[in-house]
Amino acid sequence: MWPSLFRKVRIEDPQPEALPTADNDELHLDWYRQGSNRLAIVSHGLEGHSRRPYVLGLTRALLAEGWDVLAWNFRSCGGVMNHQPRFYHSGATEDLRQVVDHGLAQDYQTVFLSGFSMGGNLTLLYLGEQGERVDSRICGAVAYSVPCDLAGSADMLALPSRRIYMQRFLKDLRVKMDEKARRFPDLIDVSGFDAIQTFHEFDDRYTAPLHGFKDAADYWAQCSALGRLKDIRVPALMVNAADDPFLSAKCFPESPSLLGAHVRLDAPKWGGHVGFVEHGRDGYYWSERRALAFLQGVV
Repeated sequence: MWPSLFRKVRIEDPQPEALPTADNDELHLDWYRQGSNRLAIVSHGLEGHSRRPYVLGLTRALLAEGWDVLAWNFRSCGGVMNHQPRFYHSGATEDLRQVVDHGLAQDYQTVFLSGFSMGGNLTLLYLGEQGERVDSRICGAVAYSVPCDLAGSADMLALPSRRIYMQRFLKDLRVKMDEKARRFPDLIDVSGFDAIQTFHEFDDRYTAPLHGFKDAADYWAQCSALGRLKDIRVPALMVNAADDPFLSAKCFPESPSLLGAHVRLDAPKWGGHVGFVEHGRDGYYWSERRALAFLQGVV
């Protein structure tokens, strides 16, 4: 909670871009360019956006190391409602693929991917789907607080002790679903929304049907990165803190049959969910130092 409520990261204003999609929607991007031939692409978490402190903190650290950075917003995030009935979900790799392809088209020689929470699952799932076809310019990835077992994480957030987090997510999602219902009254009904208490209920009612899944269980099964880690073919680091209140036991895989040859799991004792707080004079958090150390080994 500390960085979400109190962390301030001062950084230059980005260059915004609206990237059209094939289904007449758009993705909103924040570019931080300084003439580098290396690009880092950063994906935020559930109900986050490209200017959250954890995104800006990593962006600032990468800029200081000479990288250009592209932080992007999932559909409906970043203060701009998207045009289609659909919004975003943990397996929307087609959107991340378009962002990555758009970055690669700018003639960068090296591309690095990073994601937080849902964005971490999305990043690892994308790389797993790419497998052997992954572009040779993608050097690796770091993902933090990854709910790679979506069903298990939904169970964790349904616990009474996690109610404060669940209520915050549902409060933010209610605003978006109200807007969606006004735009698409024949497709989306928000009557009785206040009775929803868990992601089991929300994903069954909204996420799954709006994105082509049978139900919440089908959505979680198809979109969890856990089963695709072994297919990743670039160096990838997954950092999940042991005290993360969102993650199930399956989000800490140790078996080579699950991790594959290219994925490494770091499970520090502390860090919470997208926390990793450090009070250094330079303003960096532990997660940012870990990303830079990892990059030194792969670039």
